[in-house]
Amino acid sequence: MERQVEEFRTTRETDIALKLDLDGTGRYEIHTGVGFFDHMLAGFARHGLFDLDVTVGGDLEVDDHHTVEDTGIVLGTAIRKALGDKKGIRRYGSCILPMDEALVLCAVDLGGRPYFSFEGEFPAERLGDMGSEMVREFFYAVSYTCGMNLHMKILSGFNSHHMAEALFKAFAKALDMASSLDTRITDVLSTKGSLE
Repeated sequence: MERQVEEFRTTRETDIALKLDLDGTGRYEIHTGVGFFDHMLAGFARHGLFDLDVTVGGDLEVDDHHTVEDTGIVLGTAIRKALGDKKGIRRYGSCILPMDEALVLCAVDLGGRPYFSFEGEFPAERLGDMGSEMVREFFYAVSYTCGMNLHMKILSGFNSHHMAEALFKAFAKALDMASSLDTRITDVLSTKGSLE
């Protein structure tokens, strides 16, 4: 079963092409125009063992908001489509991940109902060329377009770069776990018989 998809989205603010393979090796080719965001998406691909190609043309003359948020919309849509009918997936995944002084928690349920909870503050307003508030906006967009229950919490830390990078890596590990196939699950992991 192939779990790979190509997704495109064009608006007056962004033009996005994305290719995702849930069963990859961590290969990536990412060009969003926002260097820090590229770094975060690379970490997501590598640590989740997803193959990810992303090219974004965004209105960076305004700011980074549309580029980051719209990429989240497209990634969430791609994850949802790549999961297909969700038969055989573990559904749940979680990770507590350290990065130097930072410690974060991420928990995922691919049950089909979107919900997003984020707890934590970044000391810095900017992460290189990306606003720190855009970390939350990105994951909100991913969770709602995927139909994913996503909880994220910064447990400790003082370096904003470490905190953000830990969140992207923890999300990768939790999503890898939740989307992984288990041969013991012959249908969908739900007593109602559906993950929608």
